[in-house]
Amino acid sequence: MDDRLPRYQQIRDDLARRIAASEWLPEQAIPTEAELTGSYAVSTGTLRKAIDLLVAEGALTRSQGKGTFIRRPRFDSSLFRFFRFKSRSGEAVKPHARVLSRELAQPDTEVRSALRLEAGQTAIHLSRLRLIDNAPVLAEDIWLPRDGFQAIETLQLDAFEDLLYPLYEKECRQVVASATETLRVESASAALGSLLQVAVASPLIRVHRVAFDFAGRPIEWRSTWGAADGFEYQIDIR
Repeated sequence: MDDRLPRYQQIRDDLARRIAASEWLPEQAIPTEAELTGSYAVSTGTLRKAIDLLVAEGALTRSQGKGTFIRRPRFDSSLFRFFRFKSRSGEAVKPHARVLSRELAQPDTEVRSALRLEAGQTAIHLSRLRLIDNAPVLAEDIWLPRDGFQAIETLQLDAFEDLLYPLYEKECRQVVASATETLRVESASAALGSLLQVAVASPLIRVHRVAFDFAGRPIEWRSTWGAADGFEYQIDIR
């Protein structure tokens, strides 16, 4: 811990580190205030200031009369804020995923910088398609640091699930706590056009995301492309 920081900030940083290391899993209670004040040798007020910061940041949640728990982030449907898909019968559906390839490779400068990797370091690279009725609707390019994700290197491709974040937690004990997303319009390259079965230069929406663990360490770089005619953004403004 950095001795230059106020004591409550030091405790906040140490708790965040322990959460990121999966000392406690999502929805599990952390030790009681009495236990933590004893282990950190601080007053209840100092400890509560540290926990208040983590609650405000979304890492912890309090339950009256029950304790303080690790918050389970919900990313299951985040992409589908932007894309709406229907089956051939007209019902709203979510596409299933197919991993096309997995490799160890050196990422380009953008990915390396986002994941805070050293020059020359290799990372895990996944290429995925999401499909409805066997027709491709989304293409995904995903990079993971090898540190903490060794299980992904050897996982059978047919064992990958449609939702990767629960898989990261189950296989690697890596929990995505937050993410930054950027949307932009791009023209389909020959490679993306082939994957998505659209004409080259046709408009695509790219949803780009960098995901972080509870300690703020970037643990996933992901770009997802879909045809612009399937894009729909809705927000409630009050």
